[in-house]
Amino acid sequence: MSPGDEPDRTTVVHLLRHGEVHNPEGILYGRLPHYHLTESGQKMADRLADTLAERDVTHMVSSPLERAQETAAPIGRRLGREVTTDRRVVEAGNRFEGRAFGVGDGALRRPASWWYLRNPWRPSWGEPYRQVVERMLAAMADARDAARGHEALVVSHQLPIWITRSAVEGLPFLHDPRRRTCTLCSLTSFTYVDDEVVSVSYSEPAADLLPLRGRNAPFSAGA
Repeated sequence: MSPGDEPDRTTVVHLLRHGEVHNPEGILYGRLPHYHLTESGQKMADRLADTLAERDVTHMVSSPLERAQETAAPIGRRLGREVTTDRRVVEAGNRFEGRAFGVGDGALRRPASWWYLRNPWRPSWGEPYRQVVERMLAAMADARDAARGHEALVVSHQLPIWITRSAVEGLPFLHDPRRRTCTLCSLTSFTYVDDEVVSVSYSEPAADLLPLRGRNAPFSAGA
């Protein structure tokens, strides 16, 4: 085999956060069913379909939650790709799911909730960060293998995407949720050479469609 015949060793796995979700109560909906994209969220998904139309995406994966599936659907149609559901890229589990959650209101006003906040490193209120990273990296490795030499798209949620990026870049898990660089319909892209991540990049193709209140909502009520 001549050098020109060797398969490309570079593969890109994009982690896409879903679009805006209809959530008038402002609760942390987590893994709850029946939370769908708003009209603006659908426009965000369409924007991503346009953005990715010229990319070499050969494999698509989505979280099973409706908001991720609805974000993936127009992209899959535009690219002519089947969207595979993978539970490993689902939202992180959270004990405050289904409640309003914020400083000075909702769940944080109740002393019974304070016990769950005792260890922000783990975190004590939900699925351990290391567990989230392990399942996300495993799903990304499978997506990388399926798209070897091309690009893969994985539609997931803010916390799993951010905490996985933090792990890859050697950043601490302890963080302020309001400072996550992972807006609605943003792309966090991992470039692999063979099986190793060599770089991480970030882009916001739908930045002009973002609601001001939702750029980095604390604890991701719109996760």
